[in-house]
Amino acid sequence: QAQLVESGGGLVQPGGSLRLSCAASGFTLGYYYAVTWFRQAPGKEREWVVCSSNNEDSVFYRDSVKNRFTISRDHATNMVYLQMNSLTPEDTGVYYCAAAFRLACSDSPALYDYWGQGTQVTVSS
Repeated sequence: QAQLVESGGGLVQPGGSLRLSCAASGFTLGYYYAVTWFRQAPGKEREWVVCSSNNEDSVFYRDSVKNRFTISRDHATNMVYLQMNSLTPEDTGVYYCAAAFRLACSDSPALYDYWGQGTQVTVSS
Protein backbone atom coordinates (compact mmCIF):
# COMPACT_ATOMS: atom_id res chain seq x y z
CA GLN A 1 0.00 0.00 0.00
CA ALA A 2 1.44 3.32 -1.09
CA GLN A 3 1.69 5.89 1.65
CA LEU A 4 3.57 8.84 3.07
CA VAL A 5 4.30 9.19 6.76
CA GLU A 6 5.54 12.43 8.32
CA SER A 7 7.41 12.78 11.58
CA GLY A 8 9.54 15.27 13.44
CA GLY A 9 6.98 17.83 14.51
CA GLY A 10 6.77 19.21 18.01
CA LEU A 11 6.82 22.27 20.22
CA VAL A 12 9.68 24.71 19.69
CA GLN A 13 10.43 28.21 20.87
CA PRO A 14 10.57 31.12 18.42
CA GLY A 15 13.92 31.17 16.71
CA GLY A 16 14.33 27.43 17.07
CA SER A 17 14.64 24.69 14.49
CA LEU A 18 12.91 21.47 13.55
CA ARG A 19 13.55 18.86 10.91
CA LEU A 20 10.52 17.14 9.46
CA SER A 21 10.77 13.79 7.71
CA CYS A 22 8.50 12.24 5.13
CA ALA A 23 8.88 8.52 4.49
CA ALA A 24 7.45 7.08 1.30
CA SER A 25 6.54 3.41 1.09
CA GLY A 26 4.81 1.28 -1.50
CA PHE A 27 6.12 3.45 -4.32
CA THR A 28 9.38 5.14 -5.30
CA LEU A 29 9.61 8.91 -5.27
CA GLY A 30 12.79 8.91 -7.36
CA TYR A 31 12.67 11.39 -10.19
CA TYR A 32 9.03 10.57 -10.91
CA TYR A 33 7.20 12.49 -8.23
CA ALA A 34 7.07 16.12 -7.28
CA VAL A 35 7.04 16.49 -3.51
CA THR A 36 5.48 19.42 -1.75
CA TRP A 37 5.22 20.32 1.89
CA PHE A 38 1.89 21.94 2.77
CA ARG A 39 0.77 23.31 6.10
CA GLN A 40 -2.51 24.22 7.67
CA ALA A 41 -2.92 26.58 10.58
CA PRO A 42 -6.03 26.49 12.76
CA GLY A 43 -8.93 28.19 11.01
CA LYS A 44 -6.97 28.69 7.81
CA GLU A 45 -6.79 26.97 4.45
CA ARG A 46 -4.03 24.56 3.60
CA GLU A 47 -1.14 26.35 1.91
CA TRP A 48 1.92 25.13 0.09
CA VAL A 49 5.26 25.77 1.73
CA VAL A 50 7.89 24.35 -0.60
CA CYS A 51 7.89 22.16 -3.69
CA SER A 52 10.59 20.02 -5.26
CA SER A 53 9.71 19.18 -8.86
CA ASN A 54 9.62 15.59 -10.09
CA ASN A 55 13.03 15.77 -11.73
CA GLU A 56 14.37 17.96 -8.93
CA ASP A 57 15.52 20.70 -11.28
CA SER A 58 13.17 23.20 -9.67
CA VAL A 59 12.51 24.07 -6.07
CA PHE A 60 10.01 26.72 -5.07
CA TYR A 61 9.72 28.23 -1.61
CA ARG A 62 6.90 30.28 -0.26
CA ASP A 63 8.18 33.83 0.25
CA SER A 64 7.64 33.69 4.00
CA VAL A 65 9.95 30.68 4.40
CA LYS A 66 12.72 31.56 1.95
CA ASN A 67 16.19 31.42 3.48
CA ARG A 68 14.76 29.67 6.54
CA PHE A 69 13.42 26.35 5.22
CA THR A 70 15.23 23.80 3.08
CA ILE A 71 13.79 20.75 1.34
CA SER A 72 15.95 17.76 0.56
CA ARG A 73 15.39 14.33 -0.92
CA ASP A 74 17.22 11.08 -0.30
CA HIS A 75 16.68 8.61 -3.12
CA ALA A 76 18.47 5.80 -1.32
CA THR A 77 16.01 5.84 1.56
CA ASN A 78 12.95 7.17 -0.30
CA MET A 79 12.73 10.03 2.17
CA VAL A 80 12.09 13.75 1.98
CA TYR A 81 13.12 16.22 4.64
CA LEU A 82 12.18 19.75 5.57
CA GLN A 83 14.74 21.62 7.64
CA MET A 84 13.08 24.58 9.32
CA ASN A 85 15.17 27.27 10.97
CA SER A 86 14.39 30.58 12.64
CA LEU A 87 10.85 29.45 13.33
CA THR A 88 8.17 31.98 14.18
CA PRO A 89 4.68 31.56 15.66
CA GLU A 90 3.33 32.12 12.13
CA ASP A 91 4.89 28.78 11.15
CA THR A 92 2.58 26.93 13.52
CA GLY A 93 0.34 24.36 11.90
CA VAL A 94 -0.01 20.80 10.74
CA TYR A 95 2.59 20.02 8.10
CA TYR A 96 1.81 17.54 5.34
CA CYS A 97 3.98 16.08 2.64
CA ALA A 98 2.36 15.24 -0.65
CA ALA A 99 3.56 13.57 -3.84
CA ALA A 100 2.36 14.02 -7.41
CA PHE A 101 3.36 11.80 -10.31
CA ARG A 102 5.23 13.50 -13.15
CA LEU A 103 4.33 16.96 -11.95
CA ALA A 104 6.67 19.92 -12.08
CA CYS A 105 5.15 21.75 -9.12
CA SER A 106 1.71 22.97 -8.13
CA ASP A 107 0.11 24.77 -5.23
CA SER A 108 -3.16 22.93 -5.86
CA PRO A 109 -3.71 20.13 -3.34
CA ALA A 110 -6.12 18.43 -5.75
CA LEU A 111 -3.26 17.52 -8.10
CA TYR A 112 -1.39 15.41 -5.57
CA ASP A 113 -1.72 11.64 -5.55
CA TYR A 114 -0.47 10.78 -2.09
CA TRP A 115 -0.69 12.55 1.26
CA GLY A 116 0.68 11.90 4.68
CA GLN A 117 -1.35 12.17 7.85
CA GLY A 118 0.44 15.34 8.95
CA THR A 119 2.69 16.30 11.83
CA GLN A 120 1.98 19.15 14.24
CA VAL A 121 4.44 22.01 14.51
CA THR A 122 3.87 24.51 17.30
CA VAL A 123 6.09 27.55 17.70
CA SER A 124 5.49 29.22 21.01
CA SER A 125 7.31 30.59 23.99
